[in-house]
Amino acid sequence: MNSMSEDKKQILELVKEYYNHHHKDTDEYSEGDRIAYAGRVYDEEEMINLVDSALDFWLTSGRYCAQFEKDFSKYLGVKYCLLTNSGSSSNLIAFMTLTSPLLKERQIKRGDEIITVAAGFPTTISPILQYGAIPVFVDVTIPTYNIDVSQLEAAVSEKTKAVMIAHTLGNPFDLEKVKAFCDKYNLWLIEDNCDALGSTYYLNGEEKLTGTIGDIGTSSFYPPHHMTMGEGGAVYTNNALLYKIALSFRDWGRDCICPSGHDNFCGHRYDGQYGLLPKGYDHKYVYSHFGYNLKATEMQASIGVAQLKKLNEFTKQRRENFEYLKDNLKDLESHLILPEATVNSNPSWFGFLITVKEGVDRNELVQFIESNNIQTRMLFAGNMIKHPCFDQLREQQSGYRVVGDLRNTDHIMENTFWIGVSPKMNKQKLDFMSKIIHNYFNKRL
Repeated sequence: MNSMSEDKKQILELVKEYYNHHHKDTDEYSEGDRIAYAGRVYDEEEMINLVDSALDFWLTSGRYCAQFEKDFSKYLGVKYCLLTNSGSSSNLIAFMTLTSPLLKERQIKRGDEIITVAAGFPTTISPILQYGAIPVFVDVTIPTYNIDVSQLEAAVSEKTKAVMIAHTLGNPFDLEKVKAFCDKYNLWLIEDNCDALGSTYYLNGEEKLTGTIGDIGTSSFYPPHHMTMGEGGAVYTNNALLYKIALSFRDWGRDCICPSGHDNFCGHRYDGQYGLLPKGYDHKYVYSHFGYNLKATEMQASIGVAQLKKLNEFTKQRRENFEYLKDNLKDLESHLILPEATVNSNPSWFGFLITVKEGVDRNELVQFIESNNIQTRMLFAGNMIKHPCFDQLREQQSGYRVVGDLRNTDHIMENTFWIGVSPKMNKQKLDFMSKIIHNYFNKRL
């Protein structure tokens, strides 16, 4: 055993050397080098953890997964956290949790309505449609790019059961008004926090992390996000029943709560009565929901354990980069609408949103920026219901409902894009991005 420990120690020391020789970021930048909107930021600790987990060769969830769930719960200040294989899976679990019969009269059933927005990413609404519930699309506001809370009352009906929306590019939606609306009508609130980890919101005089104010929050750990595992995500809540249901949906839909590699964790493996099964049927193979296998692996979690230690610094850098870029572009406000933080919030920005004003061609500006080796992105779907996946639903005029005309959503689809503010940025990169945008307008004037 001691020999094995010494061998591992030696291997991990070599991993550290390997990182320093082959992976360490020198932060060197020459004007004209490609500027990605985001990317992984890591050091030797992530690589050491990754190799450590590989040497254990426990390929499913294990000690690193348990450690991450414990550490992430502590960071968020919530009671329960489940690690998943992606942010999309987290959204699926969060929504499906609310369809459980265990929730009785608050269970979401097929045909029930869920208030959301069309200006965002598809995996916020895919679970709603795939289950057979009805998304109700509400417009957003500019320049916060979040749900227009003045339209919530027009969106509610006797079929409404929940609100499921994302904090757009790190900017929190108006949690005070959305939460009050949900409380008024006894609605569930799912916070899609995949683009906003580290953002905070002041509610009732207290600063809280986004994702922890609603009934369920979700995160994504895809490489461009605020921290990464390569692939990975999380679902979190303070509600013990929702946690129990979410765990079931994540782990095949089973009733059993045994961790991977453990049997009879509850001590009642063979003495229960479930459904129409014979009494004493092996509890490890009793299914209370139609679930999935959406667990993460030890290798993913090992990276996350190291990344989480850096998250506060990542958040600080994102905020500083955002403010620096905004200051540098303020003189272009006659041509551009610059982003604004939601009142009572302190965003951990995922990106820097820009909407062009009348007379400016968004596509021309984007292509000019891209031609100078700067990566840009649209605000994801722009207007989700305009995409090919909605063709049949649109033709049949069924499966979803729209409140108003989604005017701002369409405006974003036609006139908005964003550039990066990730911790991979430095002042040279931010200055160059600002310079190129200024050059575009200098050539036009």
